[in-house]
Amino acid sequence: MEKTSWPNGRASTDLSVYDNSWWNPGPKWKIILWFLVSSVFINSYAPIPVRIKKWILTLFGAKIGAGFAIKPAVTIKFPWMLTIGDYVWIGEGVWIDNLAPVTIGNHVCISQGAMLETGNHNYRNRTFDLFVKSIHLENGVWIGAKSVVCPGITCHSHSILSVGAVATKSLEAYGIYQGNPAIWVKNREIS
Repeated sequence: MEKTSWPNGRASTDLSVYDNSWWNPGPKWKIILWFLVSSVFINSYAPIPVRIKKWILTLFGAKIGAGFAIKPAVTIKFPWMLTIGDYVWIGEGVWIDNLAPVTIGNHVCISQGAMLETGNHNYRNRTFDLFVKSIHLENGVWIGAKSVVCPGITCHSHSILSVGAVATKSLEAYGIYQGNPAIWVKNREIS
């Protein structure tokens, strides 16, 4: 039984008309092959050397610089939409849900369990439409453990998103942000 409004006359979500057919991340064969390969080599606790992980990611289209470090159980949705600079560290259990391009600068640290989310849904529209926006992490950024970077966010040079924080707005250069939603708390001083 389909119900499109509440008794008070307010509209409600109608997922029966949801349609994201406009969004195409790549050919189905490539997506399926990546899912299988990443399950064994990237999103697992198997002791795979970093150089092999990097080779596999670049084979699937990721652009990765020198000094790359990646821990076990990392989820990367679509490596062909991922650009990583030099000396980037990706911690255990990181989820890069890159439905849109993700660009990571040099000397960036993404700590364990952090999430980079490039997609969301328009809760104001009854069809709950998907939208995707790129994420940019500039040089020297640190994304803390269990934190979330939302779609369309730029973390400017050397900003920090603290443990468990949620970036719903872009972070200023050298700013330290905490909370949900993340707010600026002080400047980052580097000696």
